[in-house]
Amino acid sequence: MAQQAPLLRVDELNVSFGGLKVLQAVSLEVTEGEVLGVIGPNGAGKTTLFNTICGFVRPDSGALSFDGHRLVPRPHRLTRQGIARTLQGLGLFPNLSALDNVAAGATHRSRTGPVGALLASPWAERHELRLRDQAMGMLEQFGIADAAHRPCASLPYGIRKRVALARALISEPRLLLLDEPAAGLSAAETAELADIVRGLRQRTTVMLVEHHMEFVMNLCDRLVVLDFGEVIATGTPAQVREDPAVQRAYLGEAVAADA
Repeated sequence: MAQQAPLLRVDELNVSFGGLKVLQAVSLEVTEGEVLGVIGPNGAGKTTLFNTICGFVRPDSGALSFDGHRLVPRPHRLTRQGIARTLQGLGLFPNLSALDNVAAGATHRSRTGPVGALLASPWAERHELRLRDQAMGMLEQFGIADAAHRPCASLPYGIRKRVALARALISEPRLLLLDEPAAGLSAAETAELADIVRGLRQRTTVMLVEHHMEFVMNLCDRLVVLDFGEVIATGTPAQVREDPAVQRAYLGEAVAADA
């Protein structure tokens, strides 16, 4: 059986800020339908890697490809390119309702246009109503429909996390980037999030950065470990857990003892 071509390929990516090398010859692949975790100590380059994939950082050298084609990411066109991302800081509009926040994630699919919006044509209104129906469906899927009409600023942090995830998913991305999705969540909320992400395999591919080791070890199909901007290990959670270089750089003796 032929090996499945990667959905996202990162080839020899180098990024530096001034004289500081943040990413050094980073290469990895993300296969369609998998959950790939990127882990490493603070300052390892994880967020820079995400920012480069999203077009917020321009690499010194290296290449990105998506679905077999060269990828030149543009932040304002990212969802049109089939990629969506959640942020550590959530990035929600605090005074807008949860429903409006989720609907805002589908703006690239809106066909209203300035003329249609100005004239408030029946066709444009129907299309916008469909998008809002889809946004409500996302909230229902994540069990937070009762928060639909509440401003996000009034919602508990765990609920806002789900709103941010729903907003990313409504764009129907082929690749979903999750930036520390479990940060700030309780143990119960983290377990619920893991179940949600597992359920996403049928609709999208997931790449995530996370410090919560139990979360990534139990959730991810494969892990890529960064240390000082370099890939030091790639493999299944079991393989990474046993890797001496990873234990020295990040996981420590506690993980080795638990293995």
